[in-house]
Parts: sequence; C-alpha cells; structure tokens
Amino acid sequence: MNIFDFWWVLPILACLILYKVILRLFFGMVIVPENKIGLVTKKFVLFGANRSLPDGRIVATNGEAGFQAHTLAPGLFWGMWPWQYTIDMVPFTVIPEGKIGLVLSKDGAGIPTGRILARKVECDNFQDASLFLKNGGQRGRQTSYITAGSYRINSLLFNITISDQLVIGESRVGIVTTLDGEPLANNQIAGKDVIGHNNFQDIDTFLNKGGNRGLQPQVILAGSYYINPWAVQVEERFMTEVPIGNVGVVISYIGDEGKDVTGEHFRHGNIVEKGYRGVWSEPLGPGMYPVNNYTMKVELVPTTNLVLNWANARSEAHMLDQNLSTITVRSRDGFPFNLDVAQIIHVPANEAPKVIARFGSMNNLVSQVLEPTIGNYFRNSAQDSDVITFLTARKERQEAARAHIYSVLEEYNVNAVDTLIGDIVPPDALMKTLTDRKLAEEEQKTYQTQRMAQEQRQGMEKETAIADMQKEIVKAQQSVEIAQRTADATVKKAEGDAISLKLQVQAESEATRLRANAESDATKLRAGAQAESTRLNAGAEAERIAKTGNAEAEKILAIGKSTAEAYQLQVAAMGGDNFTRYKITEEIGKNAIKVIPDILIGGNGSNTDGTMSGLLGLKLMEMMDADKEKKEQK
Repeated sequence: MNIFDFWWVLPILACLILYKVILRLFFGMVIVPENKIGLVTKKFVLFGANRSLPDGRIVATNGEAGFQAHTLAPGLFWGMWPWQYTIDMVPFTVIPEGKIGLVLSKDGAGIPTGRILARKVECDNFQDASLFLKNGGQRGRQTSYITAGSYRINSLLFNITISDQLVIGESRVGIVTTLDGEPLANNQIAGKDVIGHNNFQDIDTFLNKGGNRGLQPQVILAGSYYINPWAVQVEERFMTEVPIGNVGVVISYIGDEGKDVTGEHFRHGNIVEKGYRGVWSEPLGPGMYPVNNYTMKVELVPTTNLVLNWANARSEAHMLDQNLSTITVRSRDGFPFNLDVAQIIHVPANEAPKVIARFGSMNNLVSQVLEPTIGNYFRNSAQDSDVITFLTARKERQEAARAHIYSVLEEYNVNAVDTLIGDIVPPDALMKTLTDRKLAEEEQKTYQTQRMAQEQRQGMEKETAIADMQKEIVKAQQSVEIAQRTADATVKKAEGDAISLKLQVQAESEATRLRANAESDATKLRAGAQAESTRLNAGAEAERIAKTGNAEAEKILAIGKSTAEAYQLQVAAMGGDNFTRYKITEEIGKNAIKVIPDILIGGNGSNTDGTMSGLLGLKLMEMMDADKEKKEQK
C-alpha cells in the first residue's frame, strides 16, 4: 500500500493541532484562562458615530476604536475576530497580606484645581473600568486603595503600586500630616478636628467633611492601619511619659483663644481651660500620653522635693543644676572664699501651670530666679562679716538664708523647703592660722588631761597604800580596845577586892568575938574569982582586939571605898575615854612598855595626811624592828 493513499489524514491532524487558530479565524473564538483576564483593543470601527474616541480620552466605553474599558473574564468568547480585536492575556492583580494597592488612573475626568487626589467613585474596587469612567472617576492618583486579595484590574486604565500597611508600635504614636484638603485657617498651624474618618483610613470622608491639609491635631495610636501614603503621611514617635513624682503642664499651640482663668492678680501668662490655645490649667498626672509634639508641648515639673546644688563636683539626676557652681564670696576683711550651697524646693502640683506660664520651663526658673537670688544673698551676707565670724556663725547664717529665700520664692509660687550651707573653703593662709590655733588648744587640753590622769593615779596609789595598811590599822584599833577593856576590868577587880576584904574583916571580927565569948564563958566555969578578973581582962582584951579589928577593917574598907570613889570621881572629871587612856598609860608605865618610838614621824596638819603619815611611820618602824631582830639573831 502506498503512503499517499492516506493523504486525507493530514488535514485532520492539522485541524486537531490548529483548531484554536481555525476557530479564532473563522468564528472569532477566544478562551480566557481561569487565572487571567483579557484586555481588549479594538482596531477599527467600520460604521457608526462612535468610530473614534473623544478628545482627551484613551479608554473606550462605547465601542470606539482603541483600548476598551471592558475586559474579558475567564471563559469562552465568540465574535472576537482577530482582524478587528487584539486580546492580551494578563494575570490577576494580587495584593499580598500586610500590603495595600495604590491606584493611578490613566483616564477620567480632570481633578479640580487645588486638589491633588482623585475622589472615590463606585467601581467595584476598580474592577469595573466602565463604571469608573461613567461615574465620573478622575484621572491621577486615587484616594481609594485596594486591600489584600486578587482583583481583575484593567491595566490599560489603572496602574497598581504595592505599598506597606502602616504599623504603629507599642508606646508610640503616629503624627499625621495630610497632603490634600482645605487650606489651613489663619493663625493656625494644624487643621481642625474632624471625626468619622476611622483614623484617616477613609480619607474621602475626611475630605468631604472639610478636613484641612497639613498637620493634624489627631494622632494615631499603636496598631495596624490601611493608610494611603499619597494622601496621608505619618511620623512615628514615642508617647509622652510623665514620670512618677512629676506633673506635665500642657502648652497648646492650636485651638481658639481661651479666657484666662487665673484672674487679675496673676499677670505673667495666659492659663486657659483644656482644649484652648495656651497653658492648660489642669496638668497631666504620671502616665503615658499620646501627645502630638507639633501641636502641643508637655513641660515636666517635679512635684517632689527638688535638690539644687551650687557645687562644682555635684549635680543631681534631674540635671537642673548642671550649670550651677560653687559660690565665690568676699568677706568684710577682704578675704575671698568659696562655699557650697544646697537649696531644696517644692512646686505644688496645682501651682505648676503658673510656674510654667511665668518662666516657660524649670530650667528658666533656676537660671532666672534661683541662681541670682541665692548667689547674691550669700555674697551680700559675706560682706557683713569677716571670715572667722562667718565660719563660727554658720548655723545662724543658714537660718537667715532659709527665711529670706522662702519669702522670695513664695512670690514665684515655689515653696523653699530648706537652705543648706555645705563646704566652706576659706583662704589657705587663714586656714593655717586657724589650724595652728586649734592644735594649740588641743595640746593644752591634752596636757590638762594628762595632769588629771597623774592626779588620779596618785590618788589611786594613796588608796592602795591605805588598803595595804588596813590590817595594821585594825590591829591597832583592837589593841586600844583591849587596853580599854583591861582597864575597866582592873577597876572592877579593885572594887571587888575591896568588898571581899571588908567581908573578911567582918567575918574575922565576928569569929574573934565569938571566940572571946567562948573563952569568957570557959573562964567563968574555971574560976569564979578569977572570972571577974579574967572577965575584965578578957573584956579589955576583947575590946582591944575588937577595936583593933574594927580599925583594920574600917581602914581597908576606907581604902577600897576611897579608891572606888576616887575612880568614879576621875571618870566623872576626866571622861570615860580619858580615864581609860590614863589607866592605859599607868599600866604601860608599870610594865615598862615602850611608848615613844626611836624615830618620830609626823603629819602635815590635815587629818587624812596625818593618819596616813602615822600609819606609814608605824609600818616603817615595824620594818626597822624586824631588821634589828635579824641583826641580833645573827
């Protein structure tokens, strides 16, 4: 079989391969894929009034030759003859997440003079180009935008620019400047407050309500926003913080002129209610605030005690005293010297707006009031006294300064808590003189202290010696007491001996009488004759003996009685102690006791020193006697 017998197969294969071309040529078939759209360009129009586009137009909406507003959606279309239409397949316009699509229209009505953005018209998010043009859409940059998603955008009419979504971070604020709108009013730096535009995401509402171009009083807080950067510019800044221990006095640069709320007595600034231009009467407490730094200013005022140092090497954390230095003054006697001063002040929260209205800032308060007031006061005060007097009267100077500065600052709505004088640095030559004088005084005190210590040491040694001699003193006192008791016993013994002797004499006298009577009776029995003689003799003898015995007894009794009476009279006359000393002396004389020492040691006249000297003398005599006994033993 010859291969040419199947020639008919070739046309069939060609039709199968080129069917789209054939259908396109003979039937005008166009197939638009599902992920694309067809952009139509009409080459010519044979008949009719709309054969060409009107002047100024580039996109046809009524079948004119040229770029067509109508696009082909995915699908099958007929009658699109290739000799009359050109079909360009383009992908969908895709806006990613976190982005927006800014739209630029190539055709449409002209933008009015003074405007820079085309207003929003209904056109199905710019997917219906015909509707956009028929509804009066304007050429140029559009206020509207498209958000994340896929769109069938006719790129012959619209150009799409991808832009980032606006994100305001935490603790930050967005300051807004609009690029279109009504001009600002006279004497205003920001536009009027417009509501309902959803944080400038609906810029058409903002413009339709008469929003002004330029700086806006409203701010945008933290978050994500669909903001058209062709219409709105946003500057991100940190929120305004009012720390604890401070208040924020608001100074507004925008708003209507407000009425001064301070009254006639305060003539140093304009303090108004919140929302008006000027210094607001109500300060902000501690916290974070979304303040527009271009339309208002928040001046921090510390409400705690504030320490300001006039010292070269010291500065507090608030840095308000960073430009303050040690005060140099000159005394009345011509000596220059330096002194450091610390001033503690307090600004009440309700007085803070007045301080800011008067001075503008805390730094101005320090430089315009505190620095000259305190510096001049201490310079004037130093000229009223010499350096030494200034140093010695430091406390009085400080109290006077406190009272003076308190009265001055009270006029400026500031409380002066305390004024403290720090280090005072007099001239070196004068300081050396004072130092030498002080050293001499301290040396004198040292010598006096040493002398007192020596006197105390002598007293201690004296007391120690007395304590050491206490044993001998007690022994001597006991010896005196024993001698006194011995004398008393001797007196008592003498009295007893006298009584005993008297009784013995009486007993012997009675015995002799009885014996005489017995002998007399016996004699009577022996002899009668002789009895009388004997009686007479015996009676005479008995009488003699009796008289003799009575005489002896009466003698002894008289002696004892007289001795006792003599002792009693001596005791009455001399006193018990003197009589005792007398008897002790008598006993010492009888016993040949050595009373007067070989070496006599006397006192200086005072009782204490005399006793001490006597005791030391007794101790010395004992030591000499002991040495003497040792020599004799050798």
